[in-house]
Amino acid sequence: MSGSMVPVAPLDGAEPAGHSPYAWRRSPDPTTASGWSRQRLLAANTRSVLGRAFPRVVGALREPSWVAFEVGMPLLTTSAFVLVYRALDAPEEYVGFAVVGGAMIAFWANVIWMMAAQLYWERSQGNLELYFTAPIHLMSILLGMAIGGLFASAIRAAVVVATASLVFGVEYSVSSWAGLVLVFLLTLAALYGLGMLLASLFLLWGREAWHLVQLLQEPVYFLGGMYTPIRVLGSFAFLVAGILPLAVGLDAIRQLAFAGTEDIGLLPVGVEAAILAVMVVVFIVLAYHALAYVERLARREGRLTVRWQ
Repeated sequence: MSGSMVPVAPLDGAEPAGHSPYAWRRSPDPTTASGWSRQRLLAANTRSVLGRAFPRVVGALREPSWVAFEVGMPLLTTSAFVLVYRALDAPEEYVGFAVVGGAMIAFWANVIWMMAAQLYWERSQGNLELYFTAPIHLMSILLGMAIGGLFASAIRAAVVVATASLVFGVEYSVSSWAGLVLVFLLTLAALYGLGMLLASLFLLWGREAWHLVQLLQEPVYFLGGMYTPIRVLGSFAFLVAGILPLAVGLDAIRQLAFAGTEDIGLLPVGVEAAILAVMVVVFIVLAYHALAYVERLARREGRLTVRWQ
């Protein structure tokens, strides 16, 4: 529990003679200690969102070489799967599946590197204690990181789709643009909600965060059906669909982007959209409580803000 000096209104609006208008009392968090109104707290959290999003947006535009590198590597992997499908005379839809999956890698990489592991990196840089003492919620900081990272990831994904579609001649037959946009947004919301939850867990696990990031790359590419339909996993695919939003969202996006491939999908699009909506709520609620627990633990024990622990 932290103590703070907060203004105490005197009786009848008059300040007692010889007494300071400030008094010490226990407060559960800096937000309560600030004594700010809801409007001022909302403004502070909004500024924190914009403040954390700004450097990521500027960074994506300031370093074009990063975009070239981040696009080139996944494009090589996507091209390898496309060539394999072409060599096996697979249906042309599978080429499109590989292209769409290669584009979605950009968002997953952003979630695990720039969201899940971000608080761990912030602690290593000595910034985490500033977040815990500021009268704002950690979710506003992570939301700003998500918005800024989403901008950079969207550029990367768009370039991958445009380049691969042009080079390999991918043809799309969208059955419902509204459904495609809705499923895409639900997928992103669920992914970044999961990233907020993982951010608190990675912070608690300390030095294991680096290994967890590595663990959540290639296995997720396989289980999420990045380059092949998730249905090929058999009954195990239903377990994956209940845990990993990327797998459900990607399966629904493919069904909508390539009309007539519903028989290759795991579940009907409407069911998968409902699963994504539930995931959004569950992950965000869990992230809120997990971050609140991390804040309480940091103030009570003082260990989470120690560098290199």
